[in-house]
Amino acid sequence: MSTKNFLYQNIFMELICKLICNRFIMTTLESSQQEIQKHKANCRNLLTLSPKIRYVGVINKFGRTLVGQLRKDVKPLFKPDEARNEFFMEATRNQLRKNFESSIGKTDYTFTENEKVNILTLSNEINFYYITFDKDTGIQELGKVIESAKKLVRHGQPA
Repeated sequence: MSTKNFLYQNIFMELICKLICNRFIMTTLESSQQEIQKHKANCRNLLTLSPKIRYVGVINKFGRTLVGQLRKDVKPLFKPDEARNEFFMEATRNQLRKNFESSIGKTDYTFTENEKVNILTLSNEINFYYITFDKDTGIQELGKVIESAKKLVRHGQPA
């Protein structure tokens, strides 16, 4: 094979690789943007379930917030660095719980009562939803929200 043919072959292969890589990156970005839009819509829908919901966020397995939305009249309780740490801890707990699924089954949801706020986490296969409630939210209202949120988060059914 001549040097010229070898050079053309390498250039051709390089172009093919760039086209394939660019197409893969664009497809990944497009699907990622579609996922973000879906999560935003889910957050808005979850916020409409109850006037007692303060915040809804979608958190990945590393604790990074993908999307989040506060109720209009709510002042955040966490500073930004506290929120990052809280979401990291919840993501870690969520991942650790998965290690016990073969023994005790999948976690349906977690509910944490604090002095100032109540926190619900619901997981799907990839991410988890972090939902906070006003402290005075009644148990019946919580039950209604939990059931509706599970349908939306896990099955994409309207809340």
